Amino acid sequence: MWQIEAEHITQQFNRRIIFRDISFRVSSGESLVLTGHNGSGKTTLVRIICQLIRPYRGQVRFLRDNRAIPNERIYPHIGLVGPYLQLYNNLTALENYTFFARIRGLPVDVSLFRRWMERLGLKGREMDELRTYSSGMLQRVKYVMALFHQPDILILDEPTSNLDEEGTATVYEIMQEQKKEKILILATNEPQEIRFGDREVHLAG
Repeated sequence: MWQIEAEHITQQFNRRIIFRDISFRVSSGESLVLTGHNGSGKTTLVRIICQLIRPYRGQVRFLRDNRAIPNERIYPHIGLVGPYLQLYNNLTALENYTFFARIRGLPVDVSLFRRWMERLGLKGREMDELRTYSSGMLQRVKYVMALFHQPDILILDEPTSNLDEEGTATVYEIMQEQKKEKILILATNEPQEIRFGDREVHLAG
């Protein structure tokens, strides 16, 4: 059982307050949706949860079976998809996968990688450089990179950005599966995506 606890998170850049005093708790088998108008700080809060940046005030804690996990050890348990997530366009999808698997200290399982590529509608494109992919295909391959290690915590920022109807349906299936036994956090204002949240944190900005 995993838990994420955010306590009184406040973020500011220079003297501008982005948001203040945000607290929440989400556990395995639950989902949380972050909403708010453009510029309200949804992406900033996602980055804080993922430990990519530090908050001005407050803290995010990760617990497994009620035992605190040091933040620097949380990365192998997180899968992240967001517009700012950068892949290597001069490498093939398979080369990207191999690189990220090794960074996470995981064995390279090509058959597993191919199964995820097929599920995301990318069968046959494993050996193509990402610079040949469309924006929608790049969004799909981001999901492959976020999911191949079966993360306990899946965090999605604008989850269906650039996806067509078929890709959106696949992502919704993945979101539904994730929230059954693991943790799902998504940042969105799309009504059809907000419904995936068991609870909502609205950022007023």
